[in-house]
Amino acid sequence: MNILNLSTYSTHIKIVGLIAIVISIAAWSTDLLGIVYACPYCRVQRSVIGLLGLLLITPAVTHWIGKYFALVIGFFGATVAANQHFMGWKKISAGTFEFKDNLLVDPFILSACALTGIIGLTYLAVTAAKLPAKTA
Repeated sequence: MNILNLSTYSTHIKIVGLIAIVISIAAWSTDLLGIVYACPYCRVQRSVIGLLGLLLITPAVTHWIGKYFALVIGFFGATVAANQHFMGWKKISAGTFEFKDNLLVDPFILSACALTGIIGLTYLAVTAAKLPAKTA
């Protein structure tokens, strides 16, 4: 299993989906437990990651409606993540940017990770192919 090979992720799409769901649940739990502040951008991103993960573990991912759903939800989540990330770049240009003391909850870093993940999950959903039927 080569993690730098795209076919690895396509072959193990259900595992990728489960990992996305776990990430979404973990992120939501930090919000609901008050560990991080309530951020509407973050809430959208973690919800989109979870929804795309759910889609990847279902057979609906190979149907055109599932692919369309992935595109709509994925582009929405990516737009929100890109907007949040760009706000950090605006602060860098203005000379007012500072990382949070705890880098694990820094919105600049987290929005970049979310943007990367959402685009990757959307790509996997759109390119998912039906597996050949198993013969006995």
